[in-house]
Parts: sequence; C-alpha cells; structure tokens
Amino acid sequence: MAFELGIYHFGELTPDPETGKTMNPGVHLRHLVEQATVADQVGLDVFGVGEHHRTDFAVSSPAVVLAAMAQATDSIKLSSAVTVLSSDDPVRVFQQFSTLDLLSEGRAEIIAGRGSYTESFPLFGYDLSQYNELFAEKLDLLLKLRDENPITWEGHLRPSLVDGDVTPRPDRQIPVWIAVGGTPASVVRAAKLGLPLSLAIIGGSYQQFEPFVDLYRRAAVEFGHDPKNLKVSIASPGFVDTSKQAALDTSYPYFQAGWMQNHHQRGNGVPMPRRAYEAQATTAGAFFLGGPQEIIDKTMAQYELFHHDRIMIQMGFGNVPQKDMLRAIEILGTEVAPVVRKEIESLTPTEK
Repeated sequence: MAFELGIYHFGELTPDPETGKTMNPGVHLRHLVEQATVADQVGLDVFGVGEHHRTDFAVSSPAVVLAAMAQATDSIKLSSAVTVLSSDDPVRVFQQFSTLDLLSEGRAEIIAGRGSYTESFPLFGYDLSQYNELFAEKLDLLLKLRDENPITWEGHLRPSLVDGDVTPRPDRQIPVWIAVGGTPASVVRAAKLGLPLSLAIIGGSYQQFEPFVDLYRRAAVEFGHDPKNLKVSIASPGFVDTSKQAALDTSYPYFQAGWMQNHHQRGNGVPMPRRAYEAQATTAGAFFLGGPQEIIDKTMAQYELFHHDRIMIQMGFGNVPQKDMLRAIEILGTEVAPVVRKEIESLTPTEK
C-alpha cells in the first residue's frame, strides 16, 4: 500500500467566533459532502467522518453521510472516524458498511473505537461500567460477521445468534481498523487480532507515542502476524494554508472556539492559548499545521519515527469557513501529497 493522506471531521457545530451563529446541521452535512468531493478530485486517499451523539455535532450516523459522499466521489476511501462500537450493534454496523461498500464499489472502511465521549451509552441503554467488556465482545462479533454467513455466535452482553443470515454481503472483506488514543491494552488488542492501528495524537509531542507503535509491531509478531499486514495510521488535528502564518491566522479562532466547546465533555472546555497552538505547529508538535512545506516536513519527520502507512488530519476543527476548508483540502492534495509520496517512495527499503 502506497503512503496515504486523508482528512477527517466530526461535524462539530461550534458557533462562529466572529458572528456567534451556529451553522444549520443540514448545511454542515452538505459542506462535508462537498469537502469529500474536492478531496477526491485532488487525489487524497481517505475521507473520514466521526460519530457523536450530542447537539453540538452534526454527525451521529457516519454510514449515512459516507453513503452520500459515495455518490459524489469516484475513488477516495470512505471511513468512519470512529464507529463507537461499544454502544452500537455489530450486526447493524456490518449491514450499514456492507451497503456503503457495495454503493461505493469497495471503498468503505470501519475504524472501530470505544469512544472518548460517553453520551451514546445511556442513550442506547448501555452501562458505562461495562465500557471495556462491551467493546471486546462486540468487536469479536463484528469480525466474525466479516468471515461467516450464516453466523452462529454466543456472547454475554448481546443476544446470541444461531444461523443468523446477515445481509447484504460485500464483494470483499471490509477493512476494520482499531482506534487507539494511547492505551497499551488497546494497542495489544489490535496487535493480537492482526488489525491495522489508527493512533490518535491530539496534543503534546508526537514522539511520546513511538513506544505504542513499537509495542504494536512487537506484539503482533509475537502473536504470529505478518509484519507486512501491520498498517499504522496517525490521526491529528491540523490545517493547511498557503503559509504557516496564514494557516495559524485562519484556523486559530475556530480551533479555540471548538476546543472550548467540545473538548472531552460538554461544559468542560479547555482553553488553547495562541502560543500553545503555535507550539503544536513546530516540528516537535503533534498538529499538521502550516503551509505546504511545514506539513511535508512534519509528515516526513513522523515517518522517520513511525514508518507508518497513513496520516489523517482533522482539518479545520471548530468549523473553519467552507471556502478556507476547500482551499486547504486542495493544497493538501496538490502540493503536499505528491511530494510526500515521492519522498517516501524514494527511500531505500531499510529506511522504510
């Protein structure tokens, strides 16, 4: 697999820091479809939308939004980012993404996670005390659904299945990635199952996450998996513009507003001073934030450390205006992606 570059969005409905107005959810959803269309046109590899169940997010049904994107695009992969599997039903998740995969002619992906937001658990009648057990059991079922039909499966927290006929069936095995925020046990789980790892780095220095990637690869080999199949994706916030200064000036007011409103739990915002935001744009910082050259340099510096397969940028967090978002997507696809792919392709096998 050639090195991939993509973007993702959670569809947050942050009030505009200049006008105080909140975007209509329908408008925002259509904006996301337009963003995916442009990303496809400029040659990006993946577009992801995440799942939240709060009034300050527009996307609660990623598969529905991705299906709309499928009809507006030709080749870009369409991914959840993430599917909160613990509070969903694996049968419905499989059916929805199988349908998406058929509609998109084989472009669907699932990034499964436990969820850093917890509103969905009481909403769908799940006990937060079973947070870890729910994910483990439902992931087991989801993976068996990919391989078997009809399916017989027995669990403890979800009703068992006896010769269950789960349709439609996709024409291929849909990729399932495991989303990890830096928990060693989650890293080992992905390694044991031989599933690709999506590592979220949302602040600080990305270098502190090298032990997690190393643990993933060592553990996967110990569990008997082929290293060639151990895909790693790095997911971080960011924004791209014509220059570093332009990227900071355009995105910071919206990022700060979104960080205050949406960080972790409603009513528990965390301020992001401008100097802290700028620190994330440095070579050591986690964010993909700057002009084309800064994004290229950050990607290559991370590649030297992680030897990963994909980056996913949470572009324009806090609802940067659509015209600025579309420009950022175009720059990423036309000025950053070709250079990064060429530089990584030129590396010797030992450097890779």
